[in-house]
Amino acid sequence: LGIRVRACIPGDARYRDIASAHRARAAMMVCSTALISLARKMEERWDIPFFEGSFYGISDTSQALRNLVRLLVRKGADPEILERTETLIAQQEAIAWKKLESYRQRLQGKRVLLNTGGVKSWSVVHALMEIGIEIVGTSIKKSTVQDKERIKQVLKHDKHMFESMAASELYAMLSEHRADIMLSGGRTQFIALKAKTPWLDINQERQHPYAGYDGMVELVRQIDLAIHNPIWSQVRQPAPWDCQPELIGELPCTRNETAYLFDEFACATAHEC
Repeated sequence: LGIRVRACIPGDARYRDIASAHRARAAMMVCSTALISLARKMEERWDIPFFEGSFYGISDTSQALRNLVRLLVRKGADPEILERTETLIAQQEAIAWKKLESYRQRLQGKRVLLNTGGVKSWSVVHALMEIGIEIVGTSIKKSTVQDKERIKQVLKHDKHMFESMAASELYAMLSEHRADIMLSGGRTQFIALKAKTPWLDINQERQHPYAGYDGMVELVRQIDLAIHNPIWSQVRQPAPWDCQPELIGELPCTRNETAYLFDEFACATAHEC
C-alpha cells in the first residue's frame, strides 16, 4: 500500500521510535489498557487521529486496514488508496481462506479455553470463531470496559467470561474435558499439562507470529498440531500396571512364596536344557 510506518511503540520501544511518533498522520492503538492515554494525548497535541484495532484474525486485520486508510485520507492522503486497499484485502483474504480450508474440518467444533487478557480477550476470540472453533471461556483480566463489550458482541452473551480463575478451577475444567485446548501464557501451561490437555502459548513470549493474514494461518496450524499430537492419546491411557488388576491376587505375597516360584522356574529351565 505504500504506507510508511513512522513509529511502533511496544512495551520495549526504543527512544528513536518514540521521538518520531509525533510526525505520523494516523495511529492505530492495539491495547487500550496500556496506550489509550498516549493515543489521546497525541491526538490533543499533534492532531493525530487514532482508532483501536487488531491484527488477530482475517476480518479484524481487513477492518484495521480499512480504518487506517480512512484516517489517512481524512488527513490528506490520495483517496485512490481506498480502492487499492480493498484490492489488497480481497487478494490476501482469498489466499488465507484457501490455506485455512484444510484445517476447517479438523477443527470444527473444537473447544478452546482462552486464559489471557487485554486486547487478546476479544480479538483472538473473534479470530478463532471465524473457522468454527467454539470458545468455552475467555479471561477478561486487564480488559477495559470496551473490551468486555466487544466480547459480549462476539459471543452474544457473557456466561463464558471470567475475571480470574484459580489454578484448581482451571485444572478441574481441563481434567473434566470441557475444553480441547487451552491458549494462555507460560505461567499456566503446567496446569494444562497436568490435566493431560493440549496447550499453546498465546502471550508475548510465544515462538510463532500470529498477527495478520499469515499469522492467522500459523495460529490455526499450531492449534491443529497441538490438538492432534499423538502423545495425548498415549498419556491418557491407563498405565500398564493398572490395566490387569486381576493379576494382583496371583503375585507372591511372602519371601517363601517368591523363593518357591523361583525354584520352580529354575527346575523347569534345567529340564528344558
